[in-house]
Amino acid sequence: MPDDILRTVEDKICTLTLNRPEKRNALNTAMVETLHATFEWVARRDDVRVVVLQGAGATFCAGLDLRELAAQREAGAVETHGLEDALATLERCPHPTIAAVQGDAIAGGCELALHCDLRVGGDTARFAMPLARLGIAVPIALTWKLVDTIGAAPTKELLFTGEAVGAEAALALGLVNRVVAAADLQSVVASLARAIAQNAPLSVRAMKAFVQRLADERRQVRRDDLDTLFRQVRESADAREGLAAQRERRAPVFRGA
Repeated sequence: MPDDILRTVEDKICTLTLNRPEKRNALNTAMVETLHATFEWVARRDDVRVVVLQGAGATFCAGLDLRELAAQREAGAVETHGLEDALATLERCPHPTIAAVQGDAIAGGCELALHCDLRVGGDTARFAMPLARLGIAVPIALTWKLVDTIGAAPTKELLFTGEAVGAEAALALGLVNRVVAAADLQSVVASLARAIAQNAPLSVRAMKAFVQRLADERRQVRRDDLDTLFRQVRESADAREGLAAQRERRAPVFRGA
């Protein structure tokens, strides 16, 4: 397994660590592919009862690697990273999943945290979806996930402004289940994971499946037109401009095209 994703299993708890701290754990294509395969692997493990997802260093995850994404766009590729598929696999994991969020959870990092069952934030945690600043739209599945988690109006503010939400504000919104001192984050998450792992696994898995089924039924809406709109934004000149401006460290000039 590449060193960018670390995994350990101990006492029925699987810990997955995004291990690219020098890049703030930004996700490149190889990492996303490894994450997807790892989520599939852990779902099949009978000796695992809880999964913990964390980031190495001071940041949980800064989202997709924008330099790689911009290069892919310039080469004519579109959305080859497969993050949505990886997130869907994470959400379908039969074991309870916990995100231990320290520092920033930005864009794809916020998506990773949201697709875990529980989120514990250190007091340094920040959540942001600044895609509008890059001329990109949020995938439909994540839009639903945000609305289901925090409600429509807070979702709109988060998406429209692109501004970061701190730990206490995230707790008030329901983005995290609890906030603890950053120094205590790992120990608190470990204690929570042990408490879950000590319960009857069939019962826990069944109740997770019940909640997931109810969520699935709520999101059964026609989305063909929304998929078309998402592709139009993704392939727009503004999207190319946003990524170029990010790479060149300048303010973007959006033209609505």
